[in-house]
Amino acid sequence: MTQPTAENVIWLTQEAYDRLAAELENLKGPARAEISQRIADAREEGDLRENGGYHAAREEQSKTEARIVQLEDMLSRAKVGEQPAQPDGTVAAGMEVTVKFAAGDTETFLLGAREVLALDDNVDVSVYSPQSPLGSAIVGKKKGETATYAAPNGNDVKVEIVDAKPFAS
Repeated sequence: MTQPTAENVIWLTQEAYDRLAAELENLKGPARAEISQRIADAREEGDLRENGGYHAAREEQSKTEARIVQLEDMLSRAKVGEQPAQPDGTVAAGMEVTVKFAAGDTETFLLGAREVLALDDNVDVSVYSPQSPLGSAIVGKKKGETATYAAPNGNDVKVEIVDAKPFAS
């Protein structure tokens, strides 16, 4: 697992941490057992090549195991509480960042993990990981500074930091 560093820490509220820990516990216990039982039941039905229930259960098992790995990594890097304020507006994980693209468009987003949004389904904000191309390009930048990152299509994209403030849902 990844060791937490200042760059990859995930700041979570206590509620978000508890919710993710409960989800992990459920996936590793009852959910895993139920999927295993469905696979075993489907095996008893005979020919696995044409057994839709077996294949569906195996696919669900794969997704569940991937989510377990994701949650374990996330919780191992989690810090519960409020991210220390960046007094000078330096971009960091947990910040609400507004950037201006070279074309003049602006975008405001949360730099962090979707789980930071916790239990508030009313929050409608884009989320970029600090490890994403955009996120890694702007971490440590201040208001007025520019950064360039490689977009998925291979083009370089230049952005200017318009604002960076602690995220408040």
